[in-house]
Amino acid sequence: MHDPISDMIISIKNAGNAGKELAVVPFSKLKESIAVVLFKHGFIASYAKKGKKAIKTLEIGIAYEGKHPRIADLARMSKPSRRFYMKAAEMRPIKNGYGLMLVSTPKGILTGEEARKAQVGGEALFKIW
Repeated sequence: MHDPISDMIISIKNAGNAGKELAVVPFSKLKESIAVVLFKHGFIASYAKKGKKAIKTLEIGIAYEGKHPRIADLARMSKPSRRFYMKAAEMRPIKNGYGLMLVSTPKGILTGEEARKAQVGGEALFKIW
């Protein structure tokens, strides 16, 4: 079983732990929208779509706080073998507000807080802090 979202977030985490500048993952629109949200909240430094036609990649710049990567850890919630859906009222802050939960909703990829304010539920993808 192949899980492209897990591959992406683990690549970002491992690149940060190894002290790399960039993590390169295969491109998809879902991964790009996840990167947009992570960039907006400061978990990654940059993102860029590279390549042409069939061979596209997503280059993700790793954000650091001093010598330590901004992403300390993460937890995958919904998997291909077990989907995990939440209502807006069930979404709570992650790590007392220091983390994020990314949710795939009908309005796109949102954080748990944004989904709660918009009163939309969806598939809880992962928690990151």
